Amino acid sequence: MTDPIIPTVAAVIPAKDEADRIAATVRAVRGIPGVDLVVVVDDGSSDRTADVAREAGAEVVRHARNRGKAAAMTTGAGYVARHEGVEGRVGGSADRRPLLFVDGDLEDSAANVGVLVPPVLEGRADMTIATLPPQKTAGGGHGFVVRLARKGIEDLTGFVAQQPLSGMRCISRQAFDAASPLARGWGVEVGLTVDVLMAGLRVEEVPCELHHRVSGADWRGKVHRAKQYRDVALALARRRARRGLR
Repeated sequence: MTDPIIPTVAAVIPAKDEADRIAATVRAVRGIPGVDLVVVVDDGSSDRTADVAREAGAEVVRHARNRGKAAAMTTGAGYVARHEGVEGRVGGSADRRPLLFVDGDLEDSAANVGVLVPPVLEGRADMTIATLPPQKTAGGGHGFVVRLARKGIEDLTGFVAQQPLSGMRCISRQAFDAASPLARGWGVEVGLTVDVLMAGLRVEEVPCELHHRVSGADWRGKVHRAKQYRDVALALARRRARRGLR
């Protein structure tokens, strides 16, 4: 008779050009109770992100070119699944680790995403989403993308999200499977929320003391927010189409 598998969590950190921050992020995540596997997906970095992450104790998978956050998350989940196959975790969802998605630029504050783990491990939620405090530096946007995302999620599911674009999430494998394939690009978070809720699963927002870079008011920030708006709108349109809504 085999020993029962103790519930643990796999952290997946999508990262691009985060060599200056990734080591602190990895070390912080490795210290979270319950996390026994940390996977950094280097999404086409031009710096030493992969090497620095490996030196900090993470498993590393590399994309030869930048493929976007959704692809990085999918690659990370695939790595975890292969790792579990080697371990012999080939049973049902109960034997597979929940996935803790963490942004690569959180540095030491990444330790605080640990609050997302217990509700999922204990079966009280299928996905938890971090809600962040006001950031040290204000962003350069006007909230258009957030309002689009919040209204779209509410229209489709009835769920009113405080921070619909938050990327820090802990999700059961059943819920991740329900949301796969993930929405493309920057629509991934909105797609995850809608798909998990539409599958009849439970989503909970959890306050979390995190600090990361925000997009500025320069042209790079404007381009980033335009891409966000495009991808969120596309993710919502596709999910409306599935439900036969306009």
